[in-house]
Amino acid sequence: MRRLEDVKQAFSHTQESQDDDTARRLYVLAEMARGRDDDEQHDKLLDDLRAQFPQSKWLEEALLSSYNMHLLRKEYDKAIQCAKDMYQLFPKSRYAPYLHWKAAWLTLRAGNNAGQIELYPASAETPNALYWRGRLLEEENDPGRAKAYYSRLESTFLHYYYADLARERLENLREVSVLRVPLLDRVSTVEKPAIEDIPADDFHIARARLLANAGLVDFATAEILAQSNKASWAPLAVADLYDSIGMNYRALQVLKRAFPGYYTFDLKDLPRQYWSILFPQPYWEEIQRYATRNGLDAFLVASLIRQESEFNPGAVSHADAYGLMQLLPKVGKNVAKELKIRRFSTPQLLDPDINIQLGTRYFRQLTDQFGGSVEYALASYNAGSDRVQDWRNQGKFRDVYEWVESIPFTETREYVQAILRNASIYRQLYTKTDVSKKEVASKEVLSNQ
Repeated sequence: MRRLEDVKQAFSHTQESQDDDTARRLYVLAEMARGRDDDEQHDKLLDDLRAQFPQSKWLEEALLSSYNMHLLRKEYDKAIQCAKDMYQLFPKSRYAPYLHWKAAWLTLRAGNNAGQIELYPASAETPNALYWRGRLLEEENDPGRAKAYYSRLESTFLHYYYADLARERLENLREVSVLRVPLLDRVSTVEKPAIEDIPADDFHIARARLLANAGLVDFATAEILAQSNKASWAPLAVADLYDSIGMNYRALQVLKRAFPGYYTFDLKDLPRQYWSILFPQPYWEEIQRYATRNGLDAFLVASLIRQESEFNPGAVSHADAYGLMQLLPKVGKNVAKELKIRRFSTPQLLDPDINIQLGTRYFRQLTDQFGGSVEYALASYNAGSDRVQDWRNQGKFRDVYEWVESIPFTETREYVQAILRNASIYRQLYTKTDVSKKEVASKEVLSNQ
């Protein structure tokens, strides 16, 4: 009897393996059909996957791919349907909250509401949903509830892109009485970390500093982590060590990994030393000089560099972009020619002074190309001017913020939002009074171009 059960179990595993192979084959064929724009064959294979393997991971991947295809083609009804299929068939998928938000966003763009917060109150898309629900409520002449959404957003997601926008809306609602919205109780807060000071007399830290001074950086960090990995001060000790030898980018990377939720922290929740490493100011003299020369906000330039290279002057990307501001050789050559820099060569892009000089001039050109809009310029810096112009032509938008949320490339959308968010934090850290986002972002109200 035991042997019979073993045979049945083995057969079951064999069948599961065969089913997975078949589902994978349908997925690959569907992707090939998509690649050659054979929509009829692609849709047939996707339907076969739905019918035969409704819980397969390959159907999950196929739906995500199909959603992206329809979104880029501006076939929004089909994109919404693929997103709905995904989060209904795979509600626990890592893609589900994101695709629910994208379906909700496309639905909102059509003038309707959708229940992102009800279904996914703890998702990464919650700040977006809170802000745009507030905007809809304002348009529906319900300012008291709109104020409740904005207030929850700016207090819970303190330094997020949408928290800054919420604070702007709240300025216009100062005289409005806030109404209680029970749904907002489901939006969870991020637990603040317990922070300990670095021990002044720790033997291993002293030894690590000696190793670092001798150029043995990897041994130095290992010395700290081997003895103190569970201590809350260990990431700061490692970051401080990197910072002390001029490796600002390594220090920044350490603290970003250690405190992934730092955007929700009040400035007083972490000691100033943490914030100075998370938002460093290396090459600040050069940044200020060339930002001023090109009429740019120095904090915005610092934020762009932080996003592009994390202040690593030797960074070279897979796309062959170089240095602090990640300039392509062709861009560097063209701008160097305009600035009359003689005998320019690609390796010069690894020189911080040259890189910032050329990068700020290039960003100024992009800003001028789009009528002074920082949002358009940032999107162009990441994805190219032609794509930005195409995205501008996709329809009417309430304002530039709606356009940013509508950028179809996730990388570019998050890139623009991250740089504007981080520039705001830079101002709060390094100026006595915070400058409103409105003073550096475009005030342009968008329409069909």
